[in-house]
Amino acid sequence: MTWPAFAAPQRLARWAAAWPWRRSARAEPSLPEGRVDVAARAELGRLREWRNAFADLRKDHRYYELVEDTIAQGFEYRYFVVRDAHGGVLAIQPFLLLDQDLLAGAGESIGALAGLLRHLWPRFLRVRTLMIGCAAGEGHLDGGRGGDEPRQRASARLLAGAVLRHARALRARLIVLKEFPANYRSALECFLARGFTRVPSMPMTRLDIDYPSFEDYLQRALSRKTRRDLRLKFRAAEQAAPIELELRTDATPVIDELYPLYLQVYGRSRMRFETLTKTYFCEIGRRMPDKVRFFVWRQNGRAVAFSLCMIEGDAIYAEYLGLDYAVALDLHLYHYAVRDVVRWGMAQGCKSFRSGGLNYDPKLHMRHRLDPLDLYVRHTSTPVNAVLKRILPLLEPTRRDPTLRKFANFAEIWGRP
Repeated sequence: MTWPAFAAPQRLARWAAAWPWRRSARAEPSLPEGRVDVAARAELGRLREWRNAFADLRKDHRYYELVEDTIAQGFEYRYFVVRDAHGGVLAIQPFLLLDQDLLAGAGESIGALAGLLRHLWPRFLRVRTLMIGCAAGEGHLDGGRGGDEPRQRASARLLAGAVLRHARALRARLIVLKEFPANYRSALECFLARGFTRVPSMPMTRLDIDYPSFEDYLQRALSRKTRRDLRLKFRAAEQAAPIELELRTDATPVIDELYPLYLQVYGRSRMRFETLTKTYFCEIGRRMPDKVRFFVWRQNGRAVAFSLCMIEGDAIYAEYLGLDYAVALDLHLYHYAVRDVVRWGMAQGCKSFRSGGLNYDPKLHMRHRLDPLDLYVRHTSTPVNAVLKRILPLLEPTRRDPTLRKFANFAEIWGRP
């Protein structure tokens, strides 16, 4: 049984029409010339544009192929091929179809209430969703090699005008643009004109590491109290049995040591979407050795931590972390690992250290800034979408993390200066 609001949206039509929300004065633009087709992975092999897709990003077309090959999880992977009026390919935008839990980011009280309701309606606030973006990472607009911004804007306008029709044809009731960085807000304005609502997702963070050394960063960027706290944490590890660092691109020979460490961190996470597999960790280094680095820390020959990082221009991205919690807390391995990765990045000429969402408190003290990510959401039913616009701000996850508000640029996650 499905939730009546989604299963029979006509029941909401009269109520939605009578609700005193302000109608948008924004005129819906006419659809520019061109078309948007749906393709499966096998069809992309004939398109040279696919080989250039996302080429300037760390997660280029190879990464999307990797994710499709190694993360099943009930996802159906597809691709929008966006063409101009002459049939030329402007962009290839990956998307997936899945059953989305709308309460995944809600607080405990809302989740508890939903749990009771789901005894009566098992699919309450669960809905088949068309999600544009990446199953394991933030989303991006394809602009080919060089990241052609006018081309991105043109393809975004075409996609915004066609996605509702495709979602209905694919029996998806919800459309989500998943975790697109804030620098796409201007290009994605066209989705707001088509009834989408933008809300923040849990932001990434960035740290300026353009310093001669880690010690110089400590002295110039951090407060005296934070410096002292970090040095005490590093000393705890240094006074224990020696910890050795090894660097590799292929994790296959050590995957049986690393994967349990990933699962320990994953098991403690309060927000989950994708579950990575052993094959994912093995294949990413084989397929993308130019962009992937595994940092592995050993104590007495045993792996106690690892960090999967990726390189993009002059930035190093910490993608996934694994820790042995039997020793991680006592040895402060999180801080130890960050220090070693930042040191390596500085030595390689990197200017920034980027990190994923969550675990914001240590990042706040180390002077990270927030790197906002946005969700664009629309229901395929117009009356239900009107209701959804009202409740989305209550469901978005950032409002329940008090640490986020302490960051100097917190207002940027909503797009305010």
